[in-house]
Amino acid sequence: MKEVIVKVAAWAAERGDGVLVTLGLGSCVAIMLHDPQARAGAMAHVLLPSTSLARDTSNAAKFPDTAVPMLVARLKELGADPRRLVAKLAGGASMFSQLVTPGTIQMGERNVLAARSALRAAEIPILREAVGGERGRTVRFHVKDGRVEIRSVGADAHVI
Repeated sequence: MKEVIVKVAAWAAERGDGVLVTLGLGSCVAIMLHDPQARAGAMAHVLLPSTSLARDTSNAAKFPDTAVPMLVARLKELGADPRRLVAKLAGGASMFSQLVTPGTIQMGERNVLAARSALRAAEIPILREAVGGERGRTVRFHVKDGRVEIRSVGADAHVI
């Protein structure tokens, strides 16, 4: 089984037996796209909800609205049909909620909302989510069957 580590503001796409892994996902969001028939999948570890929050916008994997179209294009190259794509989301934690003014929208929540918006614009349905909370996550996306294993410190592992 081939494991590919997806770092912050990075992405990867695989077919078959590949496993896409991202470690220590905090307020960032892992956007995972899957074509079950082609057994192809892709993951982007997005850092910011909008290009307006960054000086350097050249890295498409950093933002949901640029990451999603890029992942779709790469999956098409791997034989996926965009009409069959489904999505899963993980991350978007409020890592330092006690330090933030009550009532303000935190970066994790903004990242989740931006990811949902980008997927809606691409007409890709979201099958499952493991978002929010106050704990970081490690995510393992099994491309063959679309299974996503999520582990957090101090919590039982679960699958979405």
